[in-house]
Amino acid sequence: MAYRLPPLNTLRLFEAAGRHQSFKAAAEELHLTPSAVSHGIQTLEDWLGVELFLRGNRSLSLTPAGHAYLPRVRDALHALALATESVPGRAPSGRLSVSAAPTFALRWLIPRLPAFQERHPAITVALDTAHRVVEFPRDGIDAGIRLGRGDWPGLAALKLMEEDLVPVAAPALAARIACPADLAAVPLLHVADVSEDWTAWAEAAGLPPAALDDGLKRGLRLDAIHMAVDAAVRGLGVIIGRRPTVDPELASGQLVEVMGPRLRAKSAYWLVTAQDSLRRPEVAAFRAWMRAEFAQGQ
Repeated sequence: MAYRLPPLNTLRLFEAAGRHQSFKAAAEELHLTPSAVSHGIQTLEDWLGVELFLRGNRSLSLTPAGHAYLPRVRDALHALALATESVPGRAPSGRLSVSAAPTFALRWLIPRLPAFQERHPAITVALDTAHRVVEFPRDGIDAGIRLGRGDWPGLAALKLMEEDLVPVAAPALAARIACPADLAAVPLLHVADVSEDWTAWAEAAGLPPAALDDGLKRGLRLDAIHMAVDAAVRGLGVIIGRRPTVDPELASGQLVEVMGPRLRAKSAYWLVTAQDSLRRPEVAAFRAWMRAEFAQGQ
């Protein structure tokens, strides 16, 4: 069957420009000039015989034809890319984009990446630590490491590591705490973007949440777990330590456990990918390596 297709490179230009609603942004992504993108789009429009974009002085928007065409072009390009990357026997030699929370990236992934790159020198890893929801793999992310409960319908999720929650503090501050009631008199640090923190621990300890109100009012609210750990090491307050994440500070004596109980967190760290992406040798290699690393750690 002879396929009647426009120049394939113009489809790539159209998808990027339509996604960004900007020739300039598409050019930056594709390492071209805006003029090259504009000429490529014009070639596609001439071939189709229809305008795909409305061009204003400082604006760009899709026409109804462009709106209808964009998702089909995107699906077709994705299918072509996946077919190419999933050719049986293809050696892992491409780019692997991984999204991870800053704490996990700093404490777990970056220290171990040299071992992965030594084993797979042909794979180039790009690490994204932005706080954002991504759509695999259309947002350019091949795999994500997420703190959650494994409920990602339609995605392949591999549990990496569970955590135990326990209050920890710098030794000087910990010496002021002899019983749960003393927590009301010291600053309690709270991480804003985690679902299990002081409230979950207080319930396990048999304390009413209001018992911690005074301490929480005194303490800082922080955006990330690693920032809270650093603040606790500096004596700024007590945090709910997530073991084994805080084990290095406990081993060095920078932090100590204040009191029990230890509470097994309902959330865990997971490696999440699109099902189709598992056929990419780069993704398969990274997933197998992560599984082995954390099995060894456990």
